[in-house]
Amino acid sequence: MLDGEKTPFPAVIVIRTPDEGRAAVHKLQAAGVDFIKIQSLVPRDAYMAIADEARKQNMVFAGHVPDAIRASEAAMAGQKSFEHLIGIFEGASTVEDALLKGPKGPAKFLGTYDAAREASLFTLLAKEPTWQCPTLLWELGGWLVDVFDVLQYQELRYAPDSWRKKTWPKFKADMTKNYVTDPLEVRRKFVEHELGIVARLKKAGVPFLAGTDAPAGVGIVPGFSLHRELERFVAAGFTPVEALQTATLLPARYLGMEKAYGTVAKDKIADLVLLDADPTRDIRNTQRIAGVVANGRVLTRKDLDGILAGVEKYAKGH
Repeated sequence: MLDGEKTPFPAVIVIRTPDEGRAAVHKLQAAGVDFIKIQSLVPRDAYMAIADEARKQNMVFAGHVPDAIRASEAAMAGQKSFEHLIGIFEGASTVEDALLKGPKGPAKFLGTYDAAREASLFTLLAKEPTWQCPTLLWELGGWLVDVFDVLQYQELRYAPDSWRKKTWPKFKADMTKNYVTDPLEVRRKFVEHELGIVARLKKAGVPFLAGTDAPAGVGIVPGFSLHRELERFVAAGFTPVEALQTATLLPARYLGMEKAYGTVAKDKIADLVLLDADPTRDIRNTQRIAGVVANGRVLTRKDLDGILAGVEKYAKGH
């Protein structure tokens, strides 16, 4: 990841200047990385240098739209995908410039929302195209963190004790202090507004990827949460098949590997999830797993239950 000087993340390359941005692109290319992750605090001039150098070196860069950059600028600079709908809210606001410089949140986004500005931005994102990974489950748990009941999720027993006792409480405290300052009813309305944004992006022809983020998001458990993310896509108006494609066909297309991955067909490479019920009728049926074929190895339901029992046991001390 590339981030600015005041980054909260230890595992980043800190970027302060355009020269440092260009050097990071070369360093990562030499290391053989598949793509570069941009974080929120990359300075404006450094971001533009990174984008320019990435184009010259034929490197993919993706991630957050930095605080100092408009979504439209990021799209035109060649950023391949946005995470968390960052930049979308600002780009659909009548006070976008002010939001880039100062405080923002659900009340401001909703109060300054402009449908025409949003439509113009979405046309651009579809044209480029700029993919979206909205992490809708993360957004739900984040904006409603003070009332979100994670104990409703049975899979939490597979999460490490350290997540339940340290990581998630810290995340909840940070979110409550810094982000959920708007009234609960405003934040609930904003979460629904996000589903509308996703529906309108899809209608405009913008492509999507399923993703969940982890482990900071309250209640996010890798693997399990992907199923719940597909449910959120359906809640946003996707058909079950369209939701499934955000986790199968479309990622392969995003990576330029559609000829080898993404669908079940002769001579293609695939792991398989075998289900007891049809997910095209009800997306929740993706969780009714009868077996898995992973890397050529067949795992029955009994095998999977045994693996999960071991994970649960391990999680209780870590």
